[in-house]
Amino acid sequence: MNEEKKYFGFSAKERLLPQEELLEIAPQKFKMVIGIPKELSADENRVALVPDAVNILTESGHRVIVERDAGTAAHFSNEKYAEAGAEIVETSDEVFKSDIIIKISPFEEEEIDKMEKQKTLFSSIFLPDRDKSYFQKLMSKKVTAIAYEYIQDKTGAFPVLKSMSEIIGNTSVLIAAEYLSDAEYGRGEMLGGFPGIKPTEVIIIGAGTVAEYAAHTALGLGALVKIFDDSMYKLRAIEDKLKTRVFTATLQPKLLLKALREADVVIAAKHTSGYMAPCLITEDMVKQMKPGAVIVDVSIDQGGCFETSRVTSHRNPVYKEYGVTHYCVPNIASRVPHTASYSLSNLLTPLLMSISDLGGIDKKLKKDAAFCKGAYIYNGILTNKLISELYDLPWQDLELLMAAF
Repeated sequence: MNEEKKYFGFSAKERLLPQEELLEIAPQKFKMVIGIPKELSADENRVALVPDAVNILTESGHRVIVERDAGTAAHFSNEKYAEAGAEIVETSDEVFKSDIIIKISPFEEEEIDKMEKQKTLFSSIFLPDRDKSYFQKLMSKKVTAIAYEYIQDKTGAFPVLKSMSEIIGNTSVLIAAEYLSDAEYGRGEMLGGFPGIKPTEVIIIGAGTVAEYAAHTALGLGALVKIFDDSMYKLRAIEDKLKTRVFTATLQPKLLLKALREADVVIAAKHTSGYMAPCLITEDMVKQMKPGAVIVDVSIDQGGCFETSRVTSHRNPVYKEYGVTHYCVPNIASRVPHTASYSLSNLLTPLLMSISDLGGIDKKLKKDAAFCKGAYIYNGILTNKLISELYDLPWQDLELLMAAF
């Protein structure tokens, strides 16, 4: 019996020896070099990372290279970036040597020429302005490219689009108020409502995030708001979010035309998950609107909801068609660049830290299926089906591609 105990037991010495234990080994943090070039587009005033975000990244051991004056248009000085730990460089050449290059607007061809191979790019993509050769050029550089428009979170929502949409919704009403009161482009009217005066009628087409925030602002000013959408679910949801009863209706042509005839402001905020927004308002319907009424076509980045819409810029934002003022600037958020830069930076900073914590962009794409949706090129291979169909380019499914690596 004693021999059996001796056989199965551990000696005092044996109990002190290290024993094997199955523990998850944390991936080694990936130290990144992040580059922020100055935007080339005269209409883009935002910057991808604000000084506070740069400070978080540099304190975590990453290098951040910022081209001189990259944040000036958004009211972030070079001194602020330097104090946050950024390296300020005179030209974009040094920036494009970084591991990860972050912009707001799509990369210009001259910027792509400066890139070394196998870099990671973050930017918007704005498909209406792209062509086949653009994607072929990016693919030839063997880059991994992430589009803000396609990044999803765990709920399936688009956090960057939602963030910008909140700003755009608020700003679109303030823009409409500015032009409605203008002597040349408007009716000399203040947007809102006052005792004894008929309130301004604001029509919102669409019932998404832009519409929700536009309605909040318009209602706060005292306007009469009418919301149209082709989804009863969205109409119920927006009324619940606004916490008040507003006029809602489906997109019936006769009912919509009647509302347009009485409208002082129309905000088109009908977003589609495809390539082009539906053209819902015909030229004949615009002809029947009040002279001096204001249209803000937020959907212009997808072609616009009005037949009379055409792309404008921050330098020349409006034009008149049949006496109706049209505001059709694609990047409305750039009108308030300081606020918009903070909003975008608040989303990008945790993403970048997560890439570092997981050990690099490849591991982030493998482990984060929602973020993976944002990648449209991986190591020079097109991974977005929509772009493939639009420009007749071969593509591969990213999840299958990642499984092969």
